[in-house]
Amino acid sequence: MAEETVTTEQSAAPQAAPGHTTIIRETRTGGGTGIVLAVILLVAIVGGIYLFSQNSSESIKDNAIAEAANDVGNAATKVGDAAQDAVQQDK
Repeated sequence: MAEETVTTEQSAAPQAAPGHTTIIRETRTGGGTGIVLAVILLVAIVGGIYLFSQNSSESIKDNAIAEAANDVGNAATKVGDAAQDAVQQDK
């Protein structure tokens, strides 16, 4: 958005022609660049939070699967031990 400054000057010298001079100065401000940068920064922050949360949920899933596989392995070991005990008692 442009700001306008209007200045009216009248000459005090007697030999000058009657009348006045109007000077218009137009200055420009930022033009929204700061707002655009703030929006880009906000999108980057939200995107980073989303990606980090996805990464941690994947990690939680991976840990749960590994723990379940470990439990299945322990159960298989117990079944194998029980089978060996059963075979040894039959002898």
